[in-house]
Amino acid sequence: MLRMFNTINGRVEQVGEIEGGAWLCLSEPTDVELATVAQQTGIDLADLRAPLDDEERSRVDVEDDYTMIIVDIPTVEERGGRDWYETIPLSIIITQNLILTVCMQDTPVLHPFMEGRIRGFNTYMKSRFILQILYRNATMYLRYLRIIDRESDRLELRLRHSMQNREILMLLELSKTLVYFTTSLKSNEIVMEKLNSLARFKQYPEDEDLLDDVITENKQAIEMANIYSGVLANMTDAFASIVSNNLNNVMRIFTIISITLSIPTLIFSMYGMNFQDGGMLGMPLTSNRWGFVIVIGVSIALSIVVTWFLTRSKLFK
Repeated sequence: MLRMFNTINGRVEQVGEIEGGAWLCLSEPTDVELATVAQQTGIDLADLRAPLDDEERSRVDVEDDYTMIIVDIPTVEERGGRDWYETIPLSIIITQNLILTVCMQDTPVLHPFMEGRIRGFNTYMKSRFILQILYRNATMYLRYLRIIDRESDRLELRLRHSMQNREILMLLELSKTLVYFTTSLKSNEIVMEKLNSLARFKQYPEDEDLLDDVITENKQAIEMANIYSGVLANMTDAFASIVSNNLNNVMRIFTIISITLSIPTLIFSMYGMNFQDGGMLGMPLTSNRWGFVIVIGVSIALSIVVTWFLTRSKLFK
């Protein structure tokens, strides 16, 4: 999808054709749109296609007529009825008169710019626009990191009584997400350092604080990702042991039940044997009219005693 925006009378409005100082936003672009933009702007088609590869690394490429900046941005993917987080590349291309953004998805990182909700945003102030995108990107990372932290807290409560591997697998998925976030944030940090020393990247004097804020937010996101990653790694190991211990507790109960039931089973099996010359001659209580009741009572009493002993034995604690 190709959308074009321009700042008109201090407001961001969508326009129908390419104008000087405009912003061209390519989200999930088709081959026709890419070819059209490449022809009208003089940008190499291969550079326009670069961010459509989800394995594309963050970098800054300086060409004769334009500069391309690729950063990793967070995104949400729904799988199995749940939201999972990953990173995808976003390309920002600056020409003499235009600024272009290319992404394989319609990312929420850019939505506030389209809606005019970013204070001080003007499409013709390209260097400020880049810093505002990077700042917005860092805040999105922080937002998703907080969501991941809350999700891990919910999993922690469920794992206390779980005997399944599903929760542990979800923790592993969150840990993998944090690894992706950390790697992407560090790559973005390198891009920021290169931008800061790039001669073509002219900063407005009032944007110095904005650059500091971008670097601070990105470093804070890296630190949070590292902390959460370490916590999740420890949680995964700890709760793997908890799941195993919960299963052992269940097996303990079944073991006590099995041993308890073996007492009456042994007694009843002996009285159920067939003897020659008089049937059960010689077995205790066979000639007593209350023998059956007494045998049942003895069996129950022995079972109670064995259960009481096993529940208090150190072997089953």
